[in-house]
Amino acid sequence: MSPTAGERQDILDRTRTVAVVGASDNPSRASYFVATYLLSTTPYEVWFVNPRVDEILGRPVYPSLAELPGVPDLVDVFRKPADLPGVLDETIAVGAKTFWLQLGLSDDALAARASDAGLEVVMDRCLKIEHARFHGGLHLAGFDTGVITSRRRPLRR
Repeated sequence: MSPTAGERQDILDRTRTVAVVGASDNPSRASYFVATYLLSTTPYEVWFVNPRVDEILGRPVYPSLAELPGVPDLVDVFRKPADLPGVLDETIAVGAKTFWLQLGLSDDALAARASDAGLEVVMDRCLKIEHARFHGGLHLAGFDTGVITSRRRPLRR
């Protein structure tokens, strides 16, 4: 049921707008790191959704998907498993195309419901890692080093 690497790349290439549900203004949270990457490295228009935060990285934060300034192509979810059915309901209601669950989030019944509603579903994958994988920015530590070389580094002793 999970999309292949090529299908994930197609999803990312078609995407123009991303809503990050569960975005955090805490720099130690994964959603903050992903948000920083999306804003600095991708061409996506990025909207943040969190009812308890007003601003993240100088951008407004919306209390729900229904209050976004447009329809997101992709909804990237950073929420606890118990919250996922409600997030899926909102995703379907706004007319998004892709329901993307971050690392550690997977629910086959929820994925089947999303697919039945016409959504593409990606589970247990990081949007930042997948984008970097397909667009040349992935390094062993997950960062874009900006260095392109086939030369191996010498081993430290």
